[in-house]
Amino acid sequence: MNTVIQVVQHLRPGGIETMALDLASFCDRNERNLIISLEGDSESAITAWPRLEPHADRLTFLGKKPGLKPVLILDLIRLFRSLQVDVVHTHHIGPLLYAGLAARLARVRCLIHTEHDAWHLNDSRRRSLQRWVIHLARPLLIADAETVATRMSEHLARDDIRIIRNGIDTDRFKPGDQSSARHRLGLPRDVRLIGCSGRLEIEKGQRVLVDALALLPKDVNLALAGTGSTEEALRHQVRALGLTDRVHFLGRIDEMPTFYQALDIFCLPSFKEGMPLSPLEAQACDVPAAVTNVGGSRETLCPNTGQFMPKDDVEAMASTLHKMFQQPCDISPRGFVQQRCDVRLTSRAYAALRYTGG
Repeated sequence: MNTVIQVVQHLRPGGIETMALDLASFCDRNERNLIISLEGDSESAITAWPRLEPHADRLTFLGKKPGLKPVLILDLIRLFRSLQVDVVHTHHIGPLLYAGLAARLARVRCLIHTEHDAWHLNDSRRRSLQRWVIHLARPLLIADAETVATRMSEHLARDDIRIIRNGIDTDRFKPGDQSSARHRLGLPRDVRLIGCSGRLEIEKGQRVLVDALALLPKDVNLALAGTGSTEEALRHQVRALGLTDRVHFLGRIDEMPTFYQALDIFCLPSFKEGMPLSPLEAQACDVPAAVTNVGGSRETLCPNTGQFMPKDDVEAMASTLHKMFQQPCDISPRGFVQQRCDVRLTSRAYAALRYTGG
């Protein structure tokens, strides 16, 4: 049995972390797939994200504090050797720095590194650091979207980047009864409902979506799933625009399929993205999606039902959403996700890479 270790910076709700959990869940039956989080501890992480609890026996937390910690490389070398690791799979630059170097020093057979976005490579120091680590660790380089691969090639001067798209569990994310879903979430049943899920942070663009809502008919409501540092500012914005009765802050939701099933339209107003999972999850639940044209977001859209918009453009966003309500499409976006972005396809692609070594 092969032992595969995925290494992430932290295990908080997010696309990279969800992807790691899904890859562990859908791994080959001849593999033992474990996850190492550089930061945090088990108890705090599971309390903040209950979805981790069923995976607790395959999670290890190293409790890294802020700042550069070279000793962590030694800790990882010892851990990889004790677990007799065959494959190390790092997600993003921090895990590549520590676990990538440790994997090579521990003589791990296969090292895979996945980039989930490329905007951080605009920073010259990050770019130089990543080039240096890649030169030393020599990982198989993966991008999760064509756009990410293009940016990686440009910034890292590499022509050996493979693309393995993110996937979601289409058995979990599936259509459901809208009225029942709204009842469970305490949402009004007699409105047209736009939904947005994700961390409430500046780069996620929820403030633009709230401004766009103010330009839409009064029977259109907005449901926001997630928490973050901009929540109070968003609540103030909602009050100032007189939208208190039309915007619903739902906080953290553990049963995300229910959230998507409650919607008429899903909207991702981000300023930065890699290849986000949320539009895939929504469309698998038979909900059309509108996304800003950033990162790999456009690659997540069903071409028959999805719409993309320029980022940070309130009027364009309002116009796009209004058009989607006025001209609904009778084609389901679910088939697009099943055929192109199911996590089982993603898992098989990574497994083939691990066994062939590229």
